[in-house]
Amino acid sequence: MSSPSLTLPSQERPARRRLLEILGALAIAATYVYLVLNQPADITGGPGSASALIALSGFLAGAVLLIVAVLPALPASTLVLIPVALVLNIVLGQFVGSTLVPFYLDAIGTVLIAVLAGPAAGAATGALSSIVWSFFNPTVLPFAAGAALIGCLAGLAARYGLFRRFYLAPVAGFVTGIIAGVVSAPVAAFVFGGTSGVATGAIVSAFRAMGDTLLAAITKQALISDPMDKAIAFTFVALLVYALPRRTRQQFPFIRRHRVLAGKDQAVPGTSHAETPAQGTAPGTGRNG
Repeated sequence: MSSPSLTLPSQERPARRRLLEILGALAIAATYVYLVLNQPADITGGPGSASALIALSGFLAGAVLLIVAVLPALPASTLVLIPVALVLNIVLGQFVGSTLVPFYLDAIGTVLIAVLAGPAAGAATGALSSIVWSFFNPTVLPFAAGAALIGCLAGLAARYGLFRRFYLAPVAGFVTGIIAGVVSAPVAAFVFGGTSGVATGAIVSAFRAMGDTLLAAITKQALISDPMDKAIAFTFVALLVYALPRRTRQQFPFIRRHRVLAGKDQAVPGTSHAETPAQGTAPGTGRNG
């Protein structure tokens, strides 16, 4: 009779964390739907507007629920990295968005946390990044759901082995970019009325001049820019993570539990020991996959 009582708490904790993850994802998704359906133009005026407060509350609640869900499983090294990831996203995104490069590069920090700590941590980082950034640039807030989605998809790609072969990382990023572009296009069209980037805005204007509707123009622009942007982000993160010392990589439970990386310390199921060292060196050369 004592055995069930001993195992019940350990079974309840994962179930509780999963429930919090689901609630966090639903809060972010519901806020996204609210923005698309209501198309609040005043949201770009800053956090003082009613629509901005609703969006901020919804996205923040979702991010907090996700963080609470994954917090018990996060090592101190990941907690320290999350603020760094936020700064990396904001600085790169703000700088690249003001140039003539048709990319964003505002998700590298999000993808990094997702690979190290999993989908929920990646989603929370993406949403938090947009929330913090919105205090400097209010036009970013409506895209928090897309940023969370990128973090979630990056974590899923890591969980299911797409970072075990270096050439699969940019493929995963490319597919993530297509999905994220389709999701963000309605927000850009209906809420913001365009895109805030200099180069991406020029692409939208070109499609509009050809007779496309605003939504069609933004969707085409997103399908041009987002896949390559996320492929670059995923590739950069793969290089960065593989460059970390093995002892440092082993500090992240998600990497150990799901065998995210290839190499002697991250043996891939179904591979021999002879194959493993070559896989570990592949990210530096790109030849062996």
